Amino acid sequence: MKLTNEKVVVCGAGGFIGGHLVNALLKNGVNVVRAVDIKPLDEWYQKSKDVENLVLDLREKDNCYQAAKGTQVVFQLAADMGGMGFIENNKALCMLSVLTNTHMLMAARDSGVERFFYSSSACVYNGEKQKTPDVAPLKEEDAYPALPEDGYGWEKLFSERMCRHFREDFGLQTRVARYHNVYGPFGTYDGGREKAPAAICRKVIQAKMSGKHEIEIWGDGTQTRSFMYVDDCTKGTQAILESDDILEPINLGSSELVTINQLVDIVEEIAGVKLQRKYKLDAPKGVNGRNSDNTKILKYLGWEPSIRLRDGMQKTYEWIESQMLATVGR
Repeated sequence: MKLTNEKVVVCGAGGFIGGHLVNALLKNGVNVVRAVDIKPLDEWYQKSKDVENLVLDLREKDNCYQAAKGTQVVFQLAADMGGMGFIENNKALCMLSVLTNTHMLMAARDSGVERFFYSSSACVYNGEKQKTPDVAPLKEEDAYPALPEDGYGWEKLFSERMCRHFREDFGLQTRVARYHNVYGPFGTYDGGREKAPAAICRKVIQAKMSGKHEIEIWGDGTQTRSFMYVDDCTKGTQAILESDDILEPINLGSSELVTINQLVDIVEEIAGVKLQRKYKLDAPKGVNGRNSDNTKILKYLGWEPSIRLRDGMQKTYEWIESQMLATVGR
């Protein structure tokens, strides 16, 4: 499938990845006819005047039919989610996203949608395989036997199965990508839903602005992750949707593994400061190690992230700093 021949709706378009996806698709000549999010328009991170921007609660079935009407492709990124602090303390809210996914699948099936993309997460992977910082990269089959992140991970894994069965039973062509820690500008960096890269940028900027050169790190800083810049995410997302061969869930992430301490090192170097580190050992920190095995996506698409962590963090830091300085100046 070539997306340039199709009419597209992006659900979750007012969010971080969704906003970037709309703009990337438009730039690539894709006819994005509709962008949908639950947030008021003035709270969307990005919005385009070239599409129909709708404020809809997609947990409600009728709204899903309105979102899917007249389109051939659905990108379903809408979800109630955030970083580990949010995920660990809002399991029920995360689970309720299953309503959005179920109703969007039903609307897509009944509206003649040809392809349906679902953004899953590396949180679906078995926790027993992520106990040490020197974790082996996670292969797609490592999601089973199932022991995902409680709440958010279970919802994602369940919705992956829904996509599979809608493809098998109803012929709706579904594509599922397991996102690994996407970061970049135009996203949440405070308020409790932010993820580690944005949170660390914010904390370093706050320390620099205040002159109080210390930073609180959740956990002991030895936990490891790989982080994917959002531009790589949108490119991979479009390629997966267009693929005629990728039927099962597939990793979409970087294999550049770093500790949280190393991530702080990178941001300190960007900021030109050195901070005293205080470790909050009782804070939510997730699994001890998680990395993406990209063997399968390399085989199917020849895809790998093109943006190094240092370069992506520079762009992210500069955007968050501009936002924080603008707030101070008001």
